[in-house]
Amino acid sequence: MKVIKRSLGIALVLLFFSCSSTQSLQEYYVDNAENPNFLSFDLPASLLNMNEVALTPEQKKAFTSLKKLNVLAFKKTKDNGTAYVAEKATVKAILKNDKYQELMKLNTSYGKGSIKFSGDEDAIDEVVIYGDSDDKGFMLIRVLGDNMNPANLMQLIQTLEKSNVDGKQLESLIGFFNK
Repeated sequence: MKVIKRSLGIALVLLFFSCSSTQSLQEYYVDNAENPNFLSFDLPASLLNMNEVALTPEQKKAFTSLKKLNVLAFKKTKDNGTAYVAEKATVKAILKNDKYQELMKLNTSYGKGSIKFSGDEDAIDEVVIYGDSDDKGFMLIRVLGDNMNPANLMQLIQTLEKSNVDGKQLESLIGFFNK
C-alpha cells in the first residue's frame, strides 16, 4: 500500500511540474483581441494577390504553404505607458520559449525587433515578426502556414513588391499608429 501511495505521489508531482503555465502566443492574441490598447486582425494569404505575379515553381510552392497572417499591434500613448511596458515584457517572455528559434534581429530607425520561427528548419509552421518602438508601441505578426520552406519564403518576399496588395487592412494599421 505504501508503494502505491508513494508511486501516486511521485506521479502527481511529475504531472504538476510538467504542466506549463506559460501563455502561448495564440492565447495572447485571443486574450488581447478586445483590449482597446490593441488593434487585431487577420489577413488571408489570398489578400496578397499573388495570382497576378509570375512566380517560379518554388515561389508558388511557398505561396501555397501560407495560410494567413495574424496582426496584433499595441499603440503606446501618454496614458498607457505602464500597460505598454507590461505587455511588451509579456510578449518578450513568450518569445523566449524554446519553441521559437531566432532567424534574425532587427535594429532600425523605427525601433528594434526580431524574426523567429517554430517548426523544423526546412518545414516551418509559424513565423513571428516582432518589433517595438518606445515612442509608438509594438507590433506582432504571426505568419501561419504548413511546412513553409525558408529559402522559398525569402524568394516570395522579394516578389511581394510586384504584387497588388489590398491595402485596406494595412491603411487601418498605419492610421492606428499615426493617431
